[in-house]
Amino acid sequence: MENDILLKAVPLRHSVRSYTDCPLSPQAKEAMQKFIDRCNSESGLNMQLVLDEPEAFSGRMAHYGKFSGVRNYIALVGPKGKGLDEKCGYYGEKAVLYAQSLGLNSCWVGLTFSKVRTAFTVRPGEKLCLVIALGYGQTKGSGHKIKTREQVCETVANAPEWFLKGLDAALLAPTAMNQQKFTFSLEAGERVKAKASLGFFSKVDLGIVKCHFELAAGVGNFRWA
Repeated sequence: MENDILLKAVPLRHSVRSYTDCPLSPQAKEAMQKFIDRCNSESGLNMQLVLDEPEAFSGRMAHYGKFSGVRNYIALVGPKGKGLDEKCGYYGEKAVLYAQSLGLNSCWVGLTFSKVRTAFTVRPGEKLCLVIALGYGQTKGSGHKIKTREQVCETVANAPEWFLKGLDAALLAPTAMNQQKFTFSLEAGERVKAKASLGFFSKVDLGIVKCHFELAAGVGNFRWA
């Protein structure tokens, strides 16, 4: 049921950088916190919902990134290690899609924010990966140019329907600078390989696109290579 909710949010969700001053509703706060807690329990991450904190998006970096009115965000924190970026991308995108289902808007933010250390906790052995701006947008955002199936996958011909659905959802995923530096391939009928090219936050992007692919393809139809 929850996967269906997240999947429905995939085509509706677009990046939003300007927000109203309307605080999150009590219902939205509670629902987001519970969802983040479940993600943390499942993943071992330490994602944190930061509310009514305007300092992270009040400096020059935020101005450069064209952000305005951001007072809420999710801090993606987790244990240092090789898989942290991809895991933050995967579970962070789940939180993004869930937020969309609650009527909230969002935007992934890698560099154009200030780290306010008192706003969230980074335990020994952990690091802040990036943040996700959250709130009620002044607009709902708009779509961006996306690649074709063939540009990200050489095994499209005669691929099963579940694979094509997963690929289409992956192509709707947000990526750093909308570069979509990822590729998919189908091996031995049910083994799917997803690979990230070099680039800023490419491993985070990989986690995001794998989240989208899983939701649309259905985890029972394949396994990751």
